Amino acid sequence: MSFSSKVKEELSKINVFSNEEVVKAEIYGYMLTTDTSMGKIKFLTENEYNINRLNKLLNRLKIQYNIKMHGKNYEITLKKSDLNIEKINLENLDIAKGVVRGTFLGGGSITEPNARYHLEIRLETKEAREKLVKIINKFNIEVKLLDRKYSYSIYIKDGEEISKFLALIGANSSVLKYEDIRVLKETKNNVNRKVNCETANLNKTINASVAQINAIERIKKRKKWNSLPPNLQEIAKLRLENPDATLDELGKMLSDPIGKSGVNHRLKRIIEISEE
Repeated sequence: MSFSSKVKEELSKINVFSNEEVVKAEIYGYMLTTDTSMGKIKFLTENEYNINRLNKLLNRLKIQYNIKMHGKNYEITLKKSDLNIEKINLENLDIAKGVVRGTFLGGGSITEPNARYHLEIRLETKEAREKLVKIINKFNIEVKLLDRKYSYSIYIKDGEEISKFLALIGANSSVLKYEDIRVLKETKNNVNRKVNCETANLNKTINASVAQINAIERIKKRKKWNSLPPNLQEIAKLRLENPDATLDELGKMLSDPIGKSGVNHRLKRIIEISEE
């Protein structure tokens, strides 16, 4: 079962049936994701938890509807005139959350968190999207907009914002699972970044060391070694003897230790002399 289906399964088990206004709000959310312009509402879904939820919500309000299979999809149809849910109190937080939960159940999806962060809800009209964005903004969750050919979407790509959204709609167990996966993923990414950074630094050190050794060998080949100042001879000898050493390590090996910048300056001077 996909993570998206698991979230919807959890949401389908939330008991709101004692509060008629929240029931209306959730149905209203469903309706924002489907076409209601022709006076007849048709809702299609492959998700059994989704259709069972809507079924229970409609039964709670004693709304007449038909349900049948349409290919692999469950299909619920009803008359728009049978719904009396346009006037809902969005100032009530439980009701506002019910609307958002209904839109996710009706048109929402979320990718597997170990793959990438993406939560999306498709709405039927731009007006429906504006209503949903206005509600979500009450809870300080950032969403982005996407216009598709036959629908209007909101989406979230930030892992933390997705967790906040799941908590908002009541998917508390899914939040815990999502955060476990997200923390593990972030930890792995941080380790990989650190390893890559250390590898890049190591390669940089090796390349610099090779260039320095080549310069020293050229100076020796051209019999210019004895013309080097004693401090350059000392650092050159240490570099030949310690090709893998860092600049800090070379600096500490000197008879009169110096810092990284001092060692770097001397080795740069050796390369300049070899190119003269």
